[in-house]
Amino acid sequence: MVRIKTRQEIKRRKVTFSLENADANEVFLIGDFNKWNPKSHPMKSDENGAWVRNVIIPPGEYEYKFIVDGQWKEDPQNEQLSLNCFGTYNNIINVTAKK
Repeated sequence: MVRIKTRQEIKRRKVTFSLENADANEVFLIGDFNKWNPKSHPMKSDENGAWVRNVIIPPGEYEYKFIVDGQWKEDPQNEQLSLNCFGTYNNIINVTAKK
């Protein structure tokens, strides 16, 4: 699931990524916004057991996935998908400009 918040003073947007019901030891957020770096965006488990990470990114379309205990996983809460060059799918998020 993805929720978007705006920051009035800048053009970039705060995007909250979350992975719910993931029984995991560690989860990382990866995508083209961080050059698919598997270690740059570790997620934190919240009090409800969801893994959460905020990212500030400019408007645009982004592909992303989660790495859950070393396994690349799609976001089950997001049905927007794109076939990647490995024959699997990435999730897509469209971050809109502030109105």
